[in-house]
Amino acid sequence: MPEIKHSLIETNGIGMHIAEKGRGPLVLLCHGFPESWYSWRHQLDALAAAGYRAVAPDMRGYGQTERPEAIDEYTLFHLVGDMVGVLDALGAETAVIAGHDWGAPVAWHAALLRPDRFRAVIGLSVPYRPRGKVRPTSVMPQTEDAVFYQLHFQTPGVADAELAHDVRATIQGVLVRLSGDAPPGTPSFSMVPRSASQRAAGQAPLPPLPNWLTQDDLDFYTEAFTRTGFTGGLNWYRNIDRNWELLAPFAGARVAVPALFVAGDRDLVMAFPGSKELVANLQTFVPQLRQTIILPGCGHWTQQERAAEVNAAMLDFLRGL
Repeated sequence: MPEIKHSLIETNGIGMHIAEKGRGPLVLLCHGFPESWYSWRHQLDALAAAGYRAVAPDMRGYGQTERPEAIDEYTLFHLVGDMVGVLDALGAETAVIAGHDWGAPVAWHAALLRPDRFRAVIGLSVPYRPRGKVRPTSVMPQTEDAVFYQLHFQTPGVADAELAHDVRATIQGVLVRLSGDAPPGTPSFSMVPRSASQRAAGQAPLPPLPNWLTQDDLDFYTEAFTRTGFTGGLNWYRNIDRNWELLAPFAGARVAVPALFVAGDRDLVMAFPGSKELVANLQTFVPQLRQTIILPGCGHWTQQERAAEVNAAMLDFLRGL
């Protein structure tokens, strides 16, 4: 089978790097934070072998894709627009879109806003979350000593410098500690001490690599983020409230295309307030939800931790469309 092909396209005013493999109906794969197209390496192979054209971009702000400086150029409208532009650049009328972590809201909202271009959606880790009544950051947990990690990410420059101080340690720590293979007693990632000295003092020794993450994988991510830094990805978090404002016209709207949702039972997202109830009632907001799959023992990095199960679920869903 041919190797993965890499190319640079123009979409929505930026240059975007894409990795693709296979021929057939288009499946567009959107990664999350802190990742790259590489997080879909197992799915590119499986989808191509099954007769699909699988395309995984470096999303806006990541990898070899351009990284606009302005924070407000990372809204969900920009990100969905980027994906529409990918279809245009590839000459594709429609695609099935899949997303993991931050890529999942991109995929869900692409299906919500442009069902004429995205005929089905696969969400990994993060379910579709309908627009709430209040600004998201106003209800994020915080104490006198610590804040929710998404609040910590809001101030430009702070988390950027902390994460870039030792890129390899950051990548290894985040990937392993949020996985289903995190060692017992691993500190929660969700709350971050307010003081820099407490954050530094609280850094635990790096956990060993699990079977699904190799030294070569770690080298790839380390090289990518050493070159780019983390600001592009962090800017997605800095638009959480802005996205809420922009999506006001779509309050109450439902995702109308066929959908699949897959998550791990050890995923930190499933522990967020209201997540389990949201997943249990997801069909209320996604009426054509075909299946919800919860993988036992799987953490946050769904398609990397459980490549075989995710590939099988995606292909079963795609064949049923």
